Amino acid sequence: VKQRQLPDGSFSGDEWGEVDTRFSYCALACLSILKKLDQIDLDKAAEFILECKNFDGGFGAVPGAESHAGYIWTAVASLAIINKMHLLGRAEWDKLAWWLAERQCDSGGLNGRPEKQADVCYSWWALSTLHLLERSKWIDSERLVNFIYKCQDPETGGIADRPENVGDVYHTFFGLAALVHLT
Repeated sequence: VKQRQLPDGSFSGDEWGEVDTRFSYCALACLSILKKLDQIDLDKAAEFILECKNFDGGFGAVPGAESHAGYIWTAVASLAIINKMHLLGRAEWDKLAWWLAERQCDSGGLNGRPEKQADVCYSWWALSTLHLLERSKWIDSERLVNFIYKCQDPETGGIADRPENVGDVYHTFFGLAALVHLT
């Protein structure tokens, strides 16, 4: 994992060099679990993550990429793991939380970016980030719970991305994970 950190503080996912905040999050989480965060340059890691911050308060996968709820989670959770959330500043927490709260759709579910449909997986990505920002009350939790329940597949019991779709392991996992925060 240590060898995957690049000079700009980012982490490549493999020897072919793909870089984005998912790999930063995975690397930092692994090193934290192993109690080896001292093996990498944490300041550079935070610097790369902050370079991915956008004018709208969100974070993209890489500098200049569109804000996306999944990448916001990887960025904010990475900063939390390395105790650098303070680098965002409390005013920025509100701007970011507003962006995430705006992801709640008429259905009660959350989408990952503007003008997209709600998808159960974003119940986890957005809600968990709001939880880290201490702003989880900024969404209508009851409507979100109802959305997740409507996505449960009556035949298999799994949870789908949207109501009336077929459940799958991915959305079941993230739907259940979100319900832990909500109930």
